[in-house]
Amino acid sequence: MSSTVQLQTSVRDQVSQTEWELRQDLAAAYRLVAHYGWDDLIFTHLSVRLPGPEHHFLINPYGMLFDEITASSLVKIDLEGKIVMESPYFINPAGFTIHSAVHAARADAQCVIHLHTDYGIAVSTQKQGLLPISQQSLFPLASLAYHDYEGLALNAEEKPRLVADLGEKNYLILRNHGLLTIGKTVAEAFLAMYLLERACRIQILAQSACVELLSISDSTLESVAAQMNAVTVGQGAQLVWPALLRKLDRVDTSYRD
Repeated sequence: MSSTVQLQTSVRDQVSQTEWELRQDLAAAYRLVAHYGWDDLIFTHLSVRLPGPEHHFLINPYGMLFDEITASSLVKIDLEGKIVMESPYFINPAGFTIHSAVHAARADAQCVIHLHTDYGIAVSTQKQGLLPISQQSLFPLASLAYHDYEGLALNAEEKPRLVADLGEKNYLILRNHGLLTIGKTVAEAFLAMYLLERACRIQILAQSACVELLSISDSTLESVAAQMNAVTVGQGAQLVWPALLRKLDRVDTSYRD
């Protein structure tokens, strides 16, 4: 039996059923990020908080491409980024700086996704930020915040400012840097990122035509939450997530290992 199989078996045996399901969901989210071309080699991170009073989290092993990540390879850490469960892998503590700030401040932030997508960064450089020019933009605009660039996210002193800027919003554009979304589940955070990234892509494509753009009215923006609820039959991301897992399973089920 290979060491990889032994590792996978031992991790599965050491954790609860709830943790194993969260590991599979987070691994799936990493694979989907790669599938949609949103990854940045081994950089950026997706994290999930585990239930319980210990304040433990799962994050990617540093050095793995996102399409290599499995449920077993995810690393369990505490709020300071210290590894709390034996693993042959290591993490990027600096990469958890942003995530730890959000997880600590928001009880509803079970999952935090931070990406450096081309279109997201392009919009983050624009003074006006995300524009209300597409149906897709209305969903993030209903809960969107901004945080000014302060250099590489290594400084713990930046955390309170980032948290203050995020407030109670679920979408955050990090100026000159990238995108961040949060969710009560991995599914919610992923769907939020899908909507935000797509809105950014549409904006850049529309601006490339060099014509005057039509904006959607404020009154329409205010009604979008109720409309989203109707479109998803009140189920939101929970309606989308099983379909995304089926997509992954048709390609490669190894993320589940």
